Amino acid sequence: MSLQLDVDLQRDDFQLQLTGTLPSDGVTAIYGPSGAGKTTLLRWIAGLEKSAAGELRFRDEVWQDHQRFIPTHQRQIAYVFQDARLFPHLNVEGNLAYAYQRRFNQQGPSPTQVGDWLGITALLAHFPGQLSSGQQQRVAIARALLSSPKILLMDEPLGSLDKPAGQKILHHLQALRQHINIPVLYVSHDIEELSRIAQHLLILEQGRMIEQGALMDLCSRLELSLSHEENAASVISASILNHDTHYGLSELAIDSSHRLFLAASPGEINDNIRLRIPARDVSIALSASTDSSILNILPCTIDSIEQTGESRILVRLKLEQQFLLARLTKKSADKLQLAVGQRVYAQIKTAALLNEGSPHE
Repeated sequence: MSLQLDVDLQRDDFQLQLTGTLPSDGVTAIYGPSGAGKTTLLRWIAGLEKSAAGELRFRDEVWQDHQRFIPTHQRQIAYVFQDARLFPHLNVEGNLAYAYQRRFNQQGPSPTQVGDWLGITALLAHFPGQLSSGQQQRVAIARALLSSPKILLMDEPLGSLDKPAGQKILHHLQALRQHINIPVLYVSHDIEELSRIAQHLLILEQGRMIEQGALMDLCSRLELSLSHEENAASVISASILNHDTHYGLSELAIDSSHRLFLAASPGEINDNIRLRIPARDVSIALSASTDSSILNILPCTIDSIEQTGESRILVRLKLEQQFLLARLTKKSADKLQLAVGQRVYAQIKTAALLNEGSPHE
């Protein structure tokens, strides 16, 4: 069960040309710089780029090939844009009712359910002009879900919001995973945002697919530009071992031999969580320090080393099955005489919890 893509779209001096297969469940992030073709790809999947040649299959349905073109309304998709695009003459309840009355099938959630999931129940009597941008976008997401689509397309839905509003919506989107089982294609140029909600990642550059795969794997691949960005980070999974209420910390198990502490997690014991660890916040030592204020010092092996400029290098560190990135100065690396295969200790200054608890209204 998958989404099979084979597209060739020429527009002036830009060409979108790629072939691939995406999973038809979970959240797939489409990532790349401005002009990479992210929105164009989403529009083609939605049936909004009729001039494009190619084939598109969703599960067992052919949406486009050399013989047919299924129009947008028959593909049973929902599209969330950067701006909410609500009907200004209808209040929130009316906007939701419009979508619900025209839903594609009877299998989707009810208005009451999506109102609870997205925290908009108290806003039902308000008109769009009375809502903040973040509230409008939550209503837009609710309206999309109420159409009971086969697939949900989201084109930079946080792009026009300030950080607090965007963070609140991210909390809601994380929580939605336990309520809906439709695939989501999510476009963004912010890898930190994508790390919070996506399981699969498709990287685009200049209209071409550079790579695709599990987000956790691609974030630590040195040959990809993703690991060389200023905000590069590894994403790792761990489970909660216990909570230390005295110090306000949670102890996590990364694998059988690596433990990590961070500020108290809202999760329960044995919950699986994801962590984002910036490369700039990982340093390397040749021995485990016993007189440091850094709590998280993990034994690991140098997997690969790559110079990223005249003065900096990037090091990929292997735990058991997962990887960390460390960005160091070349001088530090030469001083420590770092080499592939060497046993070292990663000193982690910052680890950010990616799947946090439900947002407060």
